[in-house]
Formats: sequence, C-alpha cells, structure tokens
Amino acid sequence: MKEASKHRILITNDDGIHAPGLELLESLAREISDDVWVIAPDNERSGAGHSVSLTIPIRMRQLGDKRYQIGGTPTDCVLMALWEFMTDGPPTVVLSGVNAGANLAEDVTYSGTCAAAMEGTLMGIRSIALSQVRPPGGVADFAPAARHAPGLIRQLIELDEWPAGSFVNVNFPQCAPDEVTGIHMTTQGQRPPGAFSIDARHDARNHPYYWVKIQYPEAEHATGTDLAAIAANSISVTPIKMDFTDHAWANKLATVLS
Repeated sequence: MKEASKHRILITNDDGIHAPGLELLESLAREISDDVWVIAPDNERSGAGHSVSLTIPIRMRQLGDKRYQIGGTPTDCVLMALWEFMTDGPPTVVLSGVNAGANLAEDVTYSGTCAAAMEGTLMGIRSIALSQVRPPGGVADFAPAARHAPGLIRQLIELDEWPAGSFVNVNFPQCAPDEVTGIHMTTQGQRPPGAFSIDARHDARNHPYYWVKIQYPEAEHATGTDLAAIAANSISVTPIKMDFTDHAWANKLATVLS
C-alpha cells in the first residue's frame, strides 16, 4: 500500500481550467500530497467523451508552476501531462472533476470527466472520476463533495490492489452534506432511451441551427445501481472496466458462428 502523501497527483476535468469543481478538487488534492499538477482544458468540454484532437494542433498556456491550460479535450490533457509536462515521472493518480453535474449510467460514455479517467487507466494509472449531481439546468452545490470526497479519495488511492484496466466513477448526491445517507458500491445503471433529442431553431437570417437537448425520462431505478444510490441521497462508487467485451454473449455467438 502506498501512502497517500507519496502520490504524484494529476488533476483535470471537462468543465475547464477555471471551474469551481476543479478548484475544489485541487484544494483537496493538496491536503493529500505536495506533488499536485493541474492540467485542464481552456474551456468547457462537457460531452467530449474519450475523444482525441487528431486533426487540429493542441495549444497550451502555462499558468503557473505545475499548472497548464490546454486547447483540447480532457483526454488531450492527460496525454500532454504524460508526454510533455511530467516527463521526469508520470502521475500515480489521476483525479478528474469535480464535475458540475451527474455522470451516471450511460453518461459515462459521453463524459469528458470519465474520459480523462479512462485515459489514465489505459496508461496504468489509478484514476478516479468525481461528479456533483445538480438539478437540471441549475447550479451545482459542491458542499457534499467538499465534505465527503477527502476521506473517500484517500481510501481509494491507498488500496492495496487496483485491477488493471479499471477506474472508479464517484457521484455525490444533490442534498445537504449532513443528509448524505452513506457510500454505496454500485453498478452502472441504465436509463430509458430518449434522453437526448434535437431542438431545431432559426437565427435572425432564418438559417436553421440546432441544440442537443437533454431531458431524462422518468423511470424506476434498479436496486444496486448508481441511479438508485443517488435517488437515495447516497454517494455512488462504481468500478468501471475498460474491457467492453460482452463475454456472455461472445460465448453464445461462438456457438452460432463456428
């Protein structure tokens, strides 16, 4: 087990270098270790997913000691950390967030917050994505994350074993810190289809343009999922594996295709 204070921590996010959730996470990380690097996008990259800037150059600006803003995606930020800035030694922990909004269920596939943790995981680094649930269209109150994240982060990064190819996705409920009902180990939930739709509009010159609209359908949440935990004002902790293979189906397909 490696003591938390011995870790080299990389902080990133998808809300941008000036986001309050990043400021919170940086302050929490500095209570754990004195070797903290902040490398985050110059602007919000929500919904960027696990995308990489392959067809455009990545611009950067150094804002201070061990602090950089990147003109790219959260994944780009991790790559820049590993191959450009932290060349004397890679981070031992990647902390991504704290995102202003939930990253539950299928959100994981869209989330830039989770994408940074994915990239860290692929590079063999212990990685944690952290998100603060907020009301639809509202402002995130980071008080639950501020209260409960420090101890949870320490517990996770000091684990004796961390399986290769896995990261942890943490979501804090939208409630007062004292109303948090506990920490639940959860599975990734699934919402009904139809959360995303297109809002078509016309500009002043009558040219069409479009917004992607998010509206989560009402549904019962399966017991043990991240969705159910958040509905019960619990912190959801979901281990996510980068192996997307459907092993059970693969065995069945093998009998059909052989």
